[in-house]
Parts: sequence; structure tokens; C-alpha cells
Amino acid sequence: MAVSEASSDEILIQNHDRIVVITLNRPERMNAISRDMLEELSQKMTEANKDPEIRCIVLTGAGRGFCAGLDLVDTAKGGIGSGSGSGSNRPKQLFDLRDAPINVMWNIDTPIVCALNGAAAGYGMDLSLLCDMRVAAESSKMAAVTAKRNVVPESGGTWLLPRLIGWAKAAELYYRARVVDSAECLELGLVNLVVPDDEVMDTAMQWAREIADNAPMAVQTTKRMMRMGLEESYDTAVDHLMVHLGAMFQSDDFQEGVKAFMEKRKPEFTGR
Repeated sequence: MAVSEASSDEILIQNHDRIVVITLNRPERMNAISRDMLEELSQKMTEANKDPEIRCIVLTGAGRGFCAGLDLVDTAKGGIGSGSGSGSNRPKQLFDLRDAPINVMWNIDTPIVCALNGAAAGYGMDLSLLCDMRVAAESSKMAAVTAKRNVVPESGGTWLLPRLIGWAKAAELYYRARVVDSAECLELGLVNLVVPDDEVMDTAMQWAREIADNAPMAVQTTKRMMRMGLEESYDTAVDHLMVHLGAMFQSDDFQEGVKAFMEKRKPEFTGR
């Protein structure tokens, strides 16, 4: 079973054994997100997360940019976030982001590696921060420039960035609308590693393969517990961990992990 590679021209899907690569594909617009891309990105992320054979997702962009943010031309025309109908007759609905990529990416348990191949701005910066780890090309950069457009980091950035780099540094980036190059991103802890441009995908795939070689139940449970732990007390988090651990001790993969250790060989995990 694999994630369907049937997709639009704006989102490309490639299956590599237990890894799915999702590529934002509007290089002529620096991969600015259109309305159709939002829906498809959510769909493919959800599909990958539900596939028991997929153990890691790699997210990247085509061309020289990762993602320039939401397509402002589309937004100005009412393309992104608009309801059906037009004018005063358009029905009013409650604001609902449950199926938006930013919420889907936050809530899935399958790890996501970002191959940050170029500039990430606005929504694109938030997409990169929602990945579990980021391998950055030397030419890449993050642009926290929403204040220059009279908008806010609406895609989770104001929640994510202070937790990643601290309040003062997050405030500096947002209030000053700073563009941060790859070297400073590494210094701040916004990315895990900086590599030459032509090595970013190979390195991201190497990391993804290492993740895929590990026990998927352990990796996904760890991600879920880390996510939930941000809002839990220490005692509650430990209690939840013990509940999961009890089930994992009964799994075939636990027996395989112990057996492989004793036999001094690489384990072959099945997810069962």
C-alpha cells in the first residue's frame, strides 16, 4: 500500500519504500500556496498518516524556493478562505481550520522532515516549523515578514516560534519583520542542519530512512507524547507514557527489538 501519486500539477507525490515525498510545485511563484494546494496538501498528509506502510514524510519545494506563503493574488480575489456565493448573500460560517494543512500537520503522528531548499516566508515559514525537523540548504532563509504586509503569522507561527527559540527572539523576528539566513537559522535552533544546496534532499532522505528503520509504534508514540506533553503536567505525561508502554511491551516489534539486540543484528520492524 502506498500514498496515491495521483495529484495535481501543484502538489507532487513520490513514494520511496516506506517514505513519501511531498513537493510543493509552483516554482514560477516560489511555491506560493493556492486554495487548491491547501486542500490537496491536507489530503496527502492525512493519507500518508493513515497508511501503515508509511513511516516518514519529507516535505520540500520545487525550484529555488520552499514556499513564499499564501498566494496573495489568490487571497485578494477571495480564493483562499472564501465561502461559496458572493456579496451580501454569502452565508456566514464559523471559522473552521480543522482540515487545514497547519492543523493536519500538527496532529498527525507520522514524522515529517522538511527539506528546506530555499526561502520560506509567512505561511511557508509556518509549514516548515510544523515539520518535526528541518534540513536546510545553505541558500535557504526564513522570512518573518508578516508585519510588512499588515497581517499576522496566522498559521501557528505565534504559538510555535516562541516555543522553539524563546519569547525575546521570536518577538525580534516578528516585530522587526526580519529575514534570517540559514546560518542564523541554525544558530537560533530553527533548523537542525545546514548543508550545501545540492545535498539537501539526499540528507533529508537519509534522515527519513533512519527514522523508517526504527519501530514505527515507538517513533509515532514518542511524537504524540511530545506534542501532548506541551499542554500536560509532568505527572499526567508520565502516566500517559506508562499506558502506551504497557501495550508496546506486548507487541511483536518489542520482541523483535530485544531479539535483534541479543543477536547483534539490525531489527526488522513490522509495526505490529
